[in-house]
Amino acid sequence: MSEIHVVAAGFVIFRRLQNHIQFLLLQHSYGDQHWTPPKGHVDPGESEFETALRETEEEAGLKPESLSIIDKFKKELFYPVKGKNKRVVYWLSELKDPNTPVKLSHEHIDYKWLPLVEALQILKHKNTQDLLEDAASFLDKDSA
Repeated sequence: MSEIHVVAAGFVIFRRLQNHIQFLLLQHSYGDQHWTPPKGHVDPGESEFETALRETEEEAGLKPESLSIIDKFKKELFYPVKGKNKRVVYWLSELKDPNTPVKLSHEHIDYKWLPLVEALQILKHKNTQDLLEDAASFLDKDSA
């Protein structure tokens, strides 16, 4: 891929409810109102990991201390947006208390906690579907 013009970062957040894993997806308030895990653009002077923490708190109201980061899982997605090449870095994170409320920002109109199969049905982009499948596979192997 040619030069990267836009860099973003976020978390694939999951929770365990009655031994079932659910993933957090946020519905954007703009454009085609697609669903994604929380993520956002890296600000000047900010690391990608700091961005992921900040954006998760801004977009979903989840503070860093409410998350258990799984640093063995890190994935990068590459795709074009408005004629510019974008790279998005995701880490995996478990919500420590599965009952912690999500508080959406103005950037989103809805959120859902979904098991993998249902999450894949509402994700529009193949690379995001692959990301969640990779996360679920990692969690399956990690718990084995």
